[in-house]
Amino acid sequence: MDKQIIEEVRLNRFIAMCGICSRRKADSLIQQGLVRVNKKVIVALGHKVRLTDCVEVDGQTIYTETNQYLLLNKPKGYITTMSDEKNRSTVMELINNACQERLFPVGRLDKETTGLLLFTNDGILAKKLMHPKYKVKKTYNVFLNKNLSKPHFLKLIQGLHLDDGFIRADKLNYLNDSKRNLQIEIHVGKNRIVRRIFSFLGYEVQKLDRCMYSILTKKKLPLGKWRMLTSKELNFFKTL
Repeated sequence: MDKQIIEEVRLNRFIAMCGICSRRKADSLIQQGLVRVNKKVIVALGHKVRLTDCVEVDGQTIYTETNQYLLLNKPKGYITTMSDEKNRSTVMELINNACQERLFPVGRLDKETTGLLLFTNDGILAKKLMHPKYKVKKTYNVFLNKNLSKPHFLKLIQGLHLDDGFIRADKLNYLNDSKRNLQIEIHVGKNRIVRRIFSFLGYEVQKLDRCMYSILTKKKLPLGKWRMLTSKELNFFKTL
């Protein structure tokens, strides 16, 4: 069963794996009759191909990509999306010339949040990293508009119920005596989760920085810069 899954994939997925375009755009190319498999035009959206098949898009033979893994130290002012209809700055601009492959962000950081953001074209690993089952930890430095009270500190450790479910901090520490600056570790990857849990308790997050993503840190990675993952880091993630 596993062998069949690896060897045979939907045609639109294969096109996306080659970095040509998204699956949705690939469906459009297929319907336009611009895709050939082993010299035969394919218009059926559910058609499956083997990785050894010869696939052509608009007359050009395409090939599957090498998996790439990139870590960005995201600055403020960039949204996490592949493109933006409002022409706002996106994180893709920061990694534009990193490699030939088409990379995708693993999860997201909002426009005002800084810190570590992982990119890859390895869909299998990306799904694992985002799934709560694998408990991939994310650590954030948080600066609040006022001191976090002791009862609320304990509440975050014990957990609270938001509209989309239960959430608690895996670790929580004050970073200085003011008690406005904290470090929180969580493994849940829900949208804007850190800002929402503090907002639920009546606080405003004024600064938010993801300083660790699993074993990855910002060491020797300045704001706005990126690097490829090392073989040691990749080996760790492959064990998930």
